[in-house]
Amino acid sequence: MAHNQPHNASLGAQVKLLNRMYSERSAQQILEHALSEQFAGEIALVSSFGADSSVLLHMVSQIDARTPVLFVDTGKLFGETRRYRDELAEQLGLLDVRTLTPEPENVAKQDPKGSLWATDPDTCCHIRKVLPLAKGLQGFEAWISGRKRHQASTRATLEHFEVEEGRVKVNPLANWSAAEVLQYAKDNGLPPHPLVAEGYPSIGCMPCTDKVAPGEDVRAGRWRGQNKTECGIHFSSASKGGAAQSI
Repeated sequence: MAHNQPHNASLGAQVKLLNRMYSERSAQQILEHALSEQFAGEIALVSSFGADSSVLLHMVSQIDARTPVLFVDTGKLFGETRRYRDELAEQLGLLDVRTLTPEPENVAKQDPKGSLWATDPDTCCHIRKVLPLAKGLQGFEAWISGRKRHQASTRATLEHFEVEEGRVKVNPLANWSAAEVLQYAKDNGLPPHPLVAEGYPSIGCMPCTDKVAPGEDVRAGRWRGQNKTECGIHFSSASKGGAAQSI
């Protein structure tokens, strides 16, 4: 796909219209439109199979279980996350879960000891998350993300549709609260990620995820003690030069 200026301008107009049309619609209606009409056959769900992931995965499975689901396995994930991926995919009948992994050459060259996360987490995320996802998204016109406004100040103005890197990103749960996510999971019998009960409300790679104390921000355990809140996957065009947005 040519990521040129006219293309991005037309996408911007398309996204503005979609946001006006769907600002008051439900997450299911937004997904139904994106999966079955606007981007039928050209859209993927990107899922971390983390603490909140079951809700979107369930909604997508109800609309079209053949939707490609892209899961980035950085090589540094908790074993519980991989097992949760397998459990959810089987329970929901997802037919096309694709596991994306870093290029061995990149890891060998930039992180031969496997400890880059401790000295340069941005580069670590870039080679282990950003590049594999970029490769996995090739050929898709749009992708679905589970980000929500309540998760961080950088997401307070998050729209249901946005433009990023020449694609449309769909955020069906943008206006959902944490309580709504939990209630939906409960109502639909969706199993929680096993680490949530152990004090991990936001789950990333093992070395860069810490437990969160009661009263702390839910993402306080991600890259604790570092001036970092983003893995780099969600640096949208709207946030370039400003606050970025994250998974």
